[in-house]
Amino acid sequence: MFWKIIAAFVQGVDGFSDWLGRTVAWLSLGMVAITFLVVVLRYGFGLGWIALQESVVYLHATLFLLAAAYTLKHDAHVRVDIFYQRLGPVGRAWIDLLGTWLLLLPVCAFIAWISWDYVAAAWAVKEASREAGGLPAVFLLKSLIPLFAVLLALQGLAQGFKALAVIAGRPLEA
Repeated sequence: MFWKIIAAFVQGVDGFSDWLGRTVAWLSLGMVAITFLVVVLRYGFGLGWIALQESVVYLHATLFLLAAAYTLKHDAHVRVDIFYQRLGPVGRAWIDLLGTWLLLLPVCAFIAWISWDYVAAAWAVKEASREAGGLPAVFLLKSLIPLFAVLLALQGLAQGFKALAVIAGRPLEA
């Protein structure tokens, strides 16, 4: 019963992370198109809009923050290790489990906790761009920070459960 609940949790989190990662990946195409447009307008026609330039930053931040869990799920994050590649599946599972519990989850909790007042202050004044003609939704962008922490922590839990299942000799279906 325990492993069925764990498997369902992992499957749900993995599925959501995959869907969200594939969805926000399209933002990179938007960033390229808008950057191209900004350059053509600026150097071809002498026109510029702060909001258009800021939208590239918003898209980049959104892509980075919302795709982090997808990156973790696919083990595509930066990994600096000496021993991991030489270990077998159980050894790797131990490193993944300990890394999740001792590093990833505490960092996610800290980010969520420390960003809460920052985001709340932005929402209290409906913070907008400091630039004239900038985007009026800085408070929405800042809201992605605690969301990032929650999504990354959920995927971290899923990865930790996968590692625990390997250690217990009951690997979960991929």
